[in-house]
Amino acid sequence: MFKAIAATFLAIATSFSILLFSPPPKSYYHSLFISDSLSDNVSISHHLYTLTRRPHVAGSQANAEAAAYVLSTLSSCNMQAHIVSYEVLLTYPASRSLTLTRPPPEPPITFDLKQEIYDGDPYADVANEVLPTSHAYAKSGSVTGPVVYVNYGRLEDYDTLKEMGVNVTGTIVLARYGQIYRGDIVMNAFDAGAIGALVYTDRKDYGGGGGDAKWFPDDKWMPPTGVQVGTVYNGSGDPSTPGWASTQGCERLSVEEVERSGDVPLIPSLPISGADGETILRSIGGQIAKDDWQGSNGAPTYKLGPGPGVVNLNYNGKQVIATIQNVIGVIEGVEEPDRFVILGNHRDAWTFGAVDPNSGTAALLEVAQRLWKLQGIGWKPRRTIIFCNWDAEEYGLTGSTEWVEENRELLASRAVAYLNVDCAVSGAGFHAAATPQLDELLKQAAQQIQDPDNSSQTIYEQWVGSTHSPVIGRLGGAGSDYAAFVQHIGVPAADMLFGGGYPVYHSMYDDYVWMENFGDPMFHRHVAVASVWGLVALRLADEEFLPFDYHSYAFELQSAKELEDEISDKGITFSHLFKSIKELSEAARKINNQRKEIKEAKGWTSMWRNNHVKVRELNDRLMMAERAFTDCDGLLRRPWYKHLIYAPSRHNDYGSTSFPGINDAIEKAKNLNTVESWHLVQHEVWRVSRAVRHASLVLKGELT
Repeated sequence: MFKAIAATFLAIATSFSILLFSPPPKSYYHSLFISDSLSDNVSISHHLYTLTRRPHVAGSQANAEAAAYVLSTLSSCNMQAHIVSYEVLLTYPASRSLTLTRPPPEPPITFDLKQEIYDGDPYADVANEVLPTSHAYAKSGSVTGPVVYVNYGRLEDYDTLKEMGVNVTGTIVLARYGQIYRGDIVMNAFDAGAIGALVYTDRKDYGGGGGDAKWFPDDKWMPPTGVQVGTVYNGSGDPSTPGWASTQGCERLSVEEVERSGDVPLIPSLPISGADGETILRSIGGQIAKDDWQGSNGAPTYKLGPGPGVVNLNYNGKQVIATIQNVIGVIEGVEEPDRFVILGNHRDAWTFGAVDPNSGTAALLEVAQRLWKLQGIGWKPRRTIIFCNWDAEEYGLTGSTEWVEENRELLASRAVAYLNVDCAVSGAGFHAAATPQLDELLKQAAQQIQDPDNSSQTIYEQWVGSTHSPVIGRLGGAGSDYAAFVQHIGVPAADMLFGGGYPVYHSMYDDYVWMENFGDPMFHRHVAVASVWGLVALRLADEEFLPFDYHSYAFELQSAKELEDEISDKGITFSHLFKSIKELSEAARKINNQRKEIKEAKGWTSMWRNNHVKVRELNDRLMMAERAFTDCDGLLRRPWYKHLIYAPSRHNDYGSTSFPGINDAIEKAKNLNTVESWHLVQHEVWRVSRAVRHASLVLKGELT
């Protein structure tokens, strides 16, 4: 009896001793991470200023110097940091010209195609390092033809032109930016029969609406000579190594094979300024465009053409196998070093890149420096945290895609989540997108951090606004580096930012001055996005149980009902898909209960029991369930995209589509309306049903 009592007291005393001398709980460090004592807006401002001193397009010496700066900063934060290089196919403009021939007596105009330097521009000394305005991977060639105005260049815009009797064949189209990805603008033009494409920045969308509006540097709006450049490549990664990494000496497709892939345009294209776009619009006759196709106050009346204005478009690009550099930093986990929480941002920019992407790079370095400070007072992560600073994202998500392709198997078996920040700050207002199991984690993190624009509320309260729940986007688009993680190998992911679209996007005016005056004058939004980003990463890296909730996923998949209603008269059954979704919901409930049971079983005596195996096994199910939504065959005619729930829209690379295989099949069936085409729709519904069921089986952790 006495021995039993003594043993009990000894156990209690030992427990108190452990509690008394054990390190603080991880939540203590998490609270410290988001506190004012660790955040540093001055340091973030310095990072951004340093990174944006020169234009630094992928493959340039300036971008290599920016990589060295990131490497040095990460190395100084007590982490293992290194550079991973790839040899990839990039393009640069060799020459281009644009001439407009107008009806007599008006003389022809040869456009100078230059973005103007403003008085007092502190970057005037390096403005000549900005690449001449062009589209990456544009088709080289010389074309001449009458101009047709096609609004935003969407499929529905071409349908409208067809209804109005406007023939696009053999013309050069003039489209405005604003609704779809520029590569799809060019691809849609080719499909409609055009021989060339010009894409301009309309005052209505980017110039403040015309009238008395001012522009940069007096206001945030795009100057009349500003040009939005960018890629027109419709794939992911190096076009010459589709599906495998571009390591030195690797297998490559020829230029002809790349063109036959269907991912690069087959007609020349050129981005032009709003001023040049309006000049061309004045030369177009024919029918007057619809009201919602018109420009802003003070703009000419937009007509459709063709002609009588005729343009001659010349473009010659040079293709180069260039070296790109990803910078990788690693803080190794203490208990589960083989589980990876990955933070990513790209470094390369078309010009100075103050918003896109180096606001995100500055925030990435801020997160790294705060974690270094936490390490100094005893914090160590449970799981490994990896910092990734990608190169050549602007060309086609190239650096991240090559790294994922090279490390596919390791990442597929060890990556817990990927957290992306691209344009961290372009204005006020927090936004996030994620795979659904991360929804609740994002909400909880936002509830802990003060709104940088209103100290009386949290970011979550600003995010929710007048609604009951924040809008969380999905990651089906190909707009940033989460694509390879989600859409190719099925890793849970999130993307976050303050602001959104901004007027000087991809122009030479996206510089530190614009950010300091209009994007984030006090750099408090940068501090806030670093806080959310880092806090989400810390919880994923430190919590014993991964904070995933698949109930959100099951609820999200109910949107399949909209597809069922859309084709309700075609004899396609969705019952097996909804059965699979119900099974997923039940599996989510079951694993949540199992997590709760393991937590509740912990007590005084459990300190001497080994629950690590149970916890690890449950976490692996939570981590691997997302992989089950992928299919090794990929999407029809788009095999690189493996995810059957989220992928880019077929006609807008920036657009996110749920159930992409089903959507693609429905579009084809509506055009063909054959028995075989509708049978393919049913097959795609079955494929998704099987994927959802596989995810349920993973969550349950039981063999059939």
